[in-house]
Amino acid sequence: MNSFGTVIGHEKIIAHFEEAIKMGKVSHAYLLSGEDGSGKMTLAKAFAKALLCEHQTGCGECTACRQVDSGNHPDLIYITHEKYEIRVDEIRKGINDTINIKPYSSNYKIYIIDDADRMNQGAQNALLKTLEEPPAYAVIILLTNNKDRLLDTILSRCVTMTLGSVREEKIVQYLKDHTEAKDEDIKFAASFSLGNIGKAMHV
Repeated sequence: MNSFGTVIGHEKIIAHFEEAIKMGKVSHAYLLSGEDGSGKMTLAKAFAKALLCEHQTGCGECTACRQVDSGNHPDLIYITHEKYEIRVDEIRKGINDTINIKPYSSNYKIYIIDDADRMNQGAQNALLKTLEEPPAYAVIILLTNNKDRLLDTILSRCVTMTLGSVREEKIVQYLKDHTEAKDEDIKFAASFSLGNIGKAMHV
């Protein structure tokens, strides 16, 4: 199974990523937009895994894939935050100060910024400088459930993809495969979730 096999739904986005990898036309910046629980982080990790994989499939078997799975790949950096907002120092230290250091063991150096809409003005301006002239090997993936809070200049430099709802039958099958819930509970959760896999898992 390739890395995208872990993603439920979002077939068009997956096809775009697979084509970009195959054609060698990976953008330096992506914005995955969708509500909480829609699968943004799962999709971002799958894309990163495929890019870093020794076979560019996310095979799950090679050293790079195992490093991604264990959270120890040196060329995959997660930008996290402890407070409500992401501040300028977190972007400078996490991205700007390290992005010009070439990848350690792969062809790409990937940054995933969760809750990117929580970057304050200073942090967004700091990121913008990097997005304007990124190294060829850099890929920055922004995850957000409110892209309207991001600067237009950042949005214009990203390939934006909006995660839609997942078909109910796919959610039902996923819950059957990954939980021990009763059929009636699964059907209720899938219906209640309105196409959001994260909500279905927490009903």
